[in-house]
Amino acid sequence: MGIFDIFGGSGPEKALKLKPKVTQKYGDPASRQKAIQQLGEMKFPEAVSVLLQRYTFTVEPLTTDADEKEHVFELIKGFGQEAVGPITEFLRKNEQATSWALRLLESLLPEQEVTRIAVDTLVHLSAQYQRDPEKKVVLLHFVTGRQEPSIPSAVMPFLEDMADDVKIAALKALGPLKHEPAREPILTLLTTPDTARRVQMGALEALHESGFSVDGYREKVERLLTEPFHLDAQGVVQRRS
Repeated sequence: MGIFDIFGGSGPEKALKLKPKVTQKYGDPASRQKAIQQLGEMKFPEAVSVLLQRYTFTVEPLTTDADEKEHVFELIKGFGQEAVGPITEFLRKNEQATSWALRLLESLLPEQEVTRIAVDTLVHLSAQYQRDPEKKVVLLHFVTGRQEPSIPSAVMPFLEDMADDVKIAALKALGPLKHEPAREPILTLLTTPDTARRVQMGALEALHESGFSVDGYREKVERLLTEPFHLDAQGVVQRRS
């Protein structure tokens, strides 16, 4: 008799049957924790997919929640490369737990590969409505400061997002990249009448970091300047120390 016969059913089938116990928010936590441990002993991608669902909710007390999520993290890491596919799919399809998914991928893959997965996910998100902006913000923060060539084109569409937090995160990502095609969209966002003040400040910071001239927009930009920003003779946004 094999281990999966003891648990009941084949590996993949048993993994999927354990999902209700893993996602049981209330009741005896021992039942949920036992199911988590059982899944960790199954070396099937379906087990990873089910374990990832534990990141989609929070239980009380928070110490138990944190302990369980760290335990799930270590179990999923134990699957090695077999976990990459389910984690990537989870990252693409779920609004929640983006940070956990990225952290898991970082523990299993080289940095450049994780960055490419994050960029691909951003491209996917830019083409669809997302009720909660958190996922976009987390991914934009993740790619900030990285040099993957595909980042600028993946980030630019988020300058037109409905959520101000997303626009600000996109501006922070774009500024250091000095990506010339982003100059016009940043200036357009800055000078659009209904742009929120905190987004305008993010745009000014991005222009300062990029070193772009405000040529063609100088008069509009001058009306929006506030400390610590000013324009130099070349029309470049500078920050006073």
